[in-house]
Amino acid sequence: MSLVAAYVYEDGARVRAASLSADGLALGPGEFVWIGLLEPDEAELRTLQSRFHLHPLAVEDALSAHQLPKVETYGDELFVVARTAQIDADEVIAYGETHIFLGAGHIITVRHGSARGHVDLRAHLEASPALLKHGPDYVLHAILDFVVDGYTPIVDEAEEAVLAMEQQALETFLSRAEIGALFHLRRELLRFERILGPMEEAASRLERLEFPCIDPEVRPYFRDIRDHVRRVSSRVGALRETLTSVFEVSNLLEQQRQGVITRRLAAWAAILAVPTAIAGIYGMNFDYLPELHWRYGYPAVLAVIAAACTGLYVGFKRSNWL
Repeated sequence: MSLVAAYVYEDGARVRAASLSADGLALGPGEFVWIGLLEPDEAELRTLQSRFHLHPLAVEDALSAHQLPKVETYGDELFVVARTAQIDADEVIAYGETHIFLGAGHIITVRHGSARGHVDLRAHLEASPALLKHGPDYVLHAILDFVVDGYTPIVDEAEEAVLAMEQQALETFLSRAEIGALFHLRRELLRFERILGPMEEAASRLERLEFPCIDPEVRPYFRDIRDHVRRVSSRVGALRETLTSVFEVSNLLEQQRQGVITRRLAAWAAILAVPTAIAGIYGMNFDYLPELHWRYGYPAVLAVIAAACTGLYVGFKRSNWL
């Protein structure tokens, strides 16, 4: 059974439990029912479709569970799709879907792949009758706000990972595994951005447009959801740019370190070339070499080699090549 919770509310207070039967879903004046389903089968949704006259296309979307965030109207019925997101045990962003049917006297939530249930949210709303008595349209706002609140921990964790990568890039070379982790995080943030745009658009539509089942007094509440999504999207975009900067800075630092090593090798090669050249000249076995039979020829050549090497070393040291 995929039914998680189903209760009837009146004037902001829970009245009774409801069941997925014709008698269990009967409502009196001023009452509305909030039904929560987790990955229901087709028979359960068809029962609710028959009772609340849900549109077949919306029901098909809720069954397929491969939708981007959106808001659609079918007569007096409102159908909203929201995407949930959370970090799983493998440090990967896991996505789920929450499909919401909103109409006169009912709100039905259908969750797919989301580990964040609405039990705590329901308890919080039931503890605030003044808010809950606004009706199912305020419950819709609370559910979307709950979904969007789940985005913040993802961005916070991503920021910590980016700061760690940035510090690592400044201290030492990034290894192949660290570069792979950098691009993995960048891909995850790119996928995350793909749902933030439609979520912001959906919240904007709920705030700006007039829908038959949303009270005008509740519409301003959706502005907070839109602003929240916009802030998250802005932070994600900044993180992606920072990751690109980290990779570029890492490349620049690596090139700089390689340049320093190259200069040092070139300087030592130049210093070693002096004794190599002189030794090569005196090793050619000509009969008439200058200073060949001079008593101080050997010490003089060593002195010339030492002086030349010392001069080169001092010069390279002053130019920061050594």
